[in-house]
Amino acid sequence: MATYEFTLTLSGSPELTEEAADRLFAAGCDDGTPGTCNGVFSIDFHREALSLEEAIRSAIAHVKLAGYEVARIEMEAEAVAEHATSVLPAS
Repeated sequence: MATYEFTLTLSGSPELTEEAADRLFAAGCDDGTPGTCNGVFSIDFHREALSLEEAIRSAIAHVKLAGYEVARIEMEAEAVAEHATSVLPAS
């Protein structure tokens, strides 16, 4: 399995409280670090999975299980390029 790094931004920019962090952890987001910046609530994930798609889908499912909705998914360009070369056939 590979580890995939990405960020999920939550809809509505809920407040990051200890209760919110506990709900996310209990719902399966224990491999994510929640935080806020300029009133925007996001979670940085380092998730192990068989594929990037599986990692993102499972993270979104866990966020929804905690009672939140995902507005946006972000990845660093280097991470996207790294995972793209591992799934594309050699020329």
